[in-house]
Amino acid sequence: MSLEFVKSVVGAEMQAVDAIIRTQLYSDVVLIRQVAEHIVGGGGKRLRPMLVVLAAQALGYQGENHRKLAAVIEFIHTSTLLHDDVVDESSLRRGRPTANALFGNAASVLVGDFMYTRAFQLMVSCNSMRIMQVLADATNIIAEGEVLQLMNIGNVDIDEAGYVQVIQYKTAKLFEAAARLGAILVDAPADVEDQLARYGMHLGTAFQIIDDVLDYSGKEDDIGKSLGDDLAEGKPTLPLIYTMRNGTPEQASVVREALRHGQREQLPAVLAAVQASGALDYAHGVAQSEAANARALLAALPASPARQALEILADLAVERDR
Repeated sequence: MSLEFVKSVVGAEMQAVDAIIRTQLYSDVVLIRQVAEHIVGGGGKRLRPMLVVLAAQALGYQGENHRKLAAVIEFIHTSTLLHDDVVDESSLRRGRPTANALFGNAASVLVGDFMYTRAFQLMVSCNSMRIMQVLADATNIIAEGEVLQLMNIGNVDIDEAGYVQVIQYKTAKLFEAAARLGAILVDAPADVEDQLARYGMHLGTAFQIIDDVLDYSGKEDDIGKSLGDDLAEGKPTLPLIYTMRNGTPEQASVVREALRHGQREQLPAVLAAVQASGALDYAHGVAQSEAANARALLAALPASPARQALEILADLAVERDR
């Protein structure tokens, strides 16, 4: 079982989702079209909208609102990327120049706002206050996560629990909402909705931990950004936190100083410390545990290709190099 199997299950539906995305991106304002097309057309896994579709399929949904909601999730995600790249002063994403590098910070922020508000226009058309509540709550928590991350820049005292809170707010919350929406569409029992939501939370947590691991172990051509970006931005991710707390005094000192001052030039020394401390293996193990928890929550769903695809996504979130 692989990504090819997942695509065989969800491919036709995702083509329909992409068609909605491109239709809804249209604006009479040329710059909006240019910036939006740049980021939406830049590849990406479409993992979050895929969760909406697969969760709905796994529960036997027969309507069309899952496609709209998948597009909503992608718009919310894309708007956060546009804003993130401005905040982080990033110049590369998915191996291509970021929108802010090409069009400027002001255009990126404003088009991010456009995509966020377009998401809410689209969700209103589903005529469900429950759906609007879930997505409004999720986007609010995501914003809190972004601020938490900002507050922790250069924080060498953050512990693993603090790190997990940031990534569950900032990243995993949208995974949770995406999976929950599939259950809401079929009026699933509360326990089924909760299980799918928790699946999404565990999946998103595993996904972000591996993203953070790849910043110290991946290849730039694979991950589509410069190695050490997190270090340069002063982000205390799990590999660094583990090294500061469990490495030798020398290893901890190297990481602490580089993180406190955002010293990308210290990346070789930080990489050596992180690798020697066992931090990458530890973080990978935490991600594997999160993925296993996600898979276990699918056990109550009826057997189906969609459920198999959700199980595979949990594996792929961890076993990837980009």
